[in-house]
Amino acid sequence: MNVVLFDDPVIRQDLLPFTYTRPVASIRMGILTLAEKWGSFLDKPVSFRTESYLQQKFPLTSTNDNLLINGAICPDDGFVIEVMKLKKGEALIMNTLLLAARSENVHASDKAKFSSREYTSPLTLIDQVWKIFQHNGAQIRADFESITKGRKSKTIDDPHTKVYAGEDIFIEHGAVIQAAVLNASTGPIYIGRNAKIQEGALLRGPISIGDESVVNMGAKLRSDTTVGPHCKVGGEISNAVIFGYSNKVHDGFLGSSVLGEWCNLGADTNTSNLKNNYDVVKLWNYPRQGFKSTGLQFCGLMMGDHSKCGINTMFNTGTVTGVSANIFGDGYPRNFIPSFAWGGAAGFTTFQLSRAYETASKAMERRGLVLSEDDKKILKYIFDLTAAERVWEA
Repeated sequence: MNVVLFDDPVIRQDLLPFTYTRPVASIRMGILTLAEKWGSFLDKPVSFRTESYLQQKFPLTSTNDNLLINGAICPDDGFVIEVMKLKKGEALIMNTLLLAARSENVHASDKAKFSSREYTSPLTLIDQVWKIFQHNGAQIRADFESITKGRKSKTIDDPHTKVYAGEDIFIEHGAVIQAAVLNASTGPIYIGRNAKIQEGALLRGPISIGDESVVNMGAKLRSDTTVGPHCKVGGEISNAVIFGYSNKVHDGFLGSSVLGEWCNLGADTNTSNLKNNYDVVKLWNYPRQGFKSTGLQFCGLMMGDHSKCGINTMFNTGTVTGVSANIFGDGYPRNFIPSFAWGGAAGFTTFQLSRAYETASKAMERRGLVLSEDDKKILKYIFDLTAAERVWEA
């Protein structure tokens, strides 16, 4: 049976800017991406059915027996059991939403052509960008249990590191921890392969630190935070998700936020995640081309892949930044910053594509990677697609 994680077109639009550069199931929450969670639950490889401009980088595998699963779903035991019961021609739905189906046709999506049954149990569905950080703590706990089951953690042998609830701390091979405080009394702490936790760092679970990542001296990482692989972080971070290959090295606050890959926050960058009047936060929503209520009192920065900001940048509560934006200067930039924007509170021009390629190439070279032709085609597609949002070009 071939497992395919598909993008629901409505959900994909609501998850922009993160789904500009990846399928829905490649979003990271907890310790793993949604695709990695499904691969672990089903013990099978997975492939993606996504937008045509992404398909080359994220291939689709097709057979005559395909298990199609909505890529926005976080798997759990109950849902997986129901999915595995599906026979060819059958589907699971929730109200009008297709959750899963089994078909000979890998592109099947018409619910009317399936024999459908309603799924009524609770389900974690990531259909809005703020749900990435909102459900992150619960996903860290779930992934921790799955990843560490039957395994033994590396021992913490540094005499100057203080540990609380050590039974809920798991450290992979090659990780180095020196003179830090790890408090898992509020939730588990996972530290990936070859990660480095430097002296004076404070970690309060639930927290996940990805492979090869560095937590700088004196960093304060609060609960429900994920730092993906190959990141460098410092300062204060609270209930934030950093997908991977991104840096928040210096002092400054990042809270109730999501950063994509290849982002960089300059020294003393601060995000507001609470309005002065304690009102509910609204976020820019791409399909409606306007702001949408999150229903949350705490919501900070949503930053798409390859975006960066200069030192002392101040982001208002509920700011959305597209792909490959470059933000700098004093004052607060607006709450929605389009893809390939160049500037700040004083105004924006366009970050030209050739310069975006150059910057992305240099950033990736620092991690030993190359900006591929597929990556360039994706950035070019996004650059053209989002031209209308850069209103200063009109």
